[in-house]
Formats: sequence, C-alpha cells, structure tokens
Amino acid sequence: MQTKTIFERLKNGEIISSTDNDAYKMREASFATKKILVEMNNSSNSVEIRKFLSQITDTEIDQSVTVFTPLHINYGKHTKIGKNVFINFDCIFLDLGGITIEDNVLIAPKVSLLTEGHPTSIEERHSLIPKPIHIKKNVWIGANATILPGVTIGENSVIAAGAIVSKDVPDNTIVGGIPAKFLRTI
Repeated sequence: MQTKTIFERLKNGEIISSTDNDAYKMREASFATKKILVEMNNSSNSVEIRKFLSQITDTEIDQSVTVFTPLHINYGKHTKIGKNVFINFDCIFLDLGGITIEDNVLIAPKVSLLTEGHPTSIEERHSLIPKPIHIKKNVWIGANATILPGVTIGENSVIAAGAIVSKDVPDNTIVGGIPAKFLRTI
C-alpha cells in the first residue's frame, strides 16, 4: 500500500493534526518557497518574476501573466494560474488547500486567498483544515478582499474592495461587505 505525502493529503482536503509525524514538512516547504520569494520579490523584471513563480508553483506561468511584487505564498505547488492573469502588489496566497485561478482574472492589491483554517475547539485548534479556492474566468477581485477556504468565485463576477467572501459566488454577480453579500447581477 502506497502512503500519500502530507501535501497529497492536504490537496485531498484531509485535516492535518499538529501531532502528525509529517507536519514539519509543511514548514520546511514553506521556508524553501520563502527563499525563492525573496529573490522574486526583489526583481523588477517581469520575465524573471514569472520564472521564479514557475519555480514556486512547479508549473509553467504563461507570458501573458503579470505579477507586481511583493507576492506572498506559503507553499506554491498547490497554486495553478491561467493565462492573462494580473496580480497586483502585496497579495497573500495560502495555498496548501489548493488555489485555481482561471484565465483573464484581475486581482487587486492586498488580496488574500486563504485555503487554510483551524478547528474552533481549543484541543484541536493547531490542526489544519485545507479547502480549495477556485476563481473562474474573467473575475475581478477588488483591493483588500479576502477569499476564505472552500470558496468558488463564479465566471465574470466582481468582489468589491474590502469584502470577506465566505460562501460561493454565482457567475455574473457582484458581492461586497463583511461577510460578502449579493449586491447585483452583471
């Protein structure tokens, strides 16, 4: 029987206990990513930035993708980025649960995509609960918005600046507020 790595278990949505024998591997991987991020975030060359981001995500980042650094990612290998994506300054991607960003997405400054949470019980609080985020085509996420674990943002939708999105957003919808609520259909 083949044992899955901790990263495969995370991608599959398994809760990882703080006492898991492989929990230390998450921190090791995060520090390895941080090393590449330091170089990437000190570059002003778009080709170089995409090269570093390709290393971090372990995928080929298309030349149509633009990233204004700094960008902060804790793992990287569970992030998939489509074509013609724009990521503005100072975004945070916690991707152990998996982040998918489809084509033609606009991400404003200081957006947080957080695929990781913790149980509320005190005894289990140090465990990690991973849930994927999926951002579909043509989405625009406004400045300082936060997308929480397990959320899918539907095609062509807009997330207002400062919104905290805790539930799925249907296609062609504008949401805003804390927590984010339906504002109107596009």
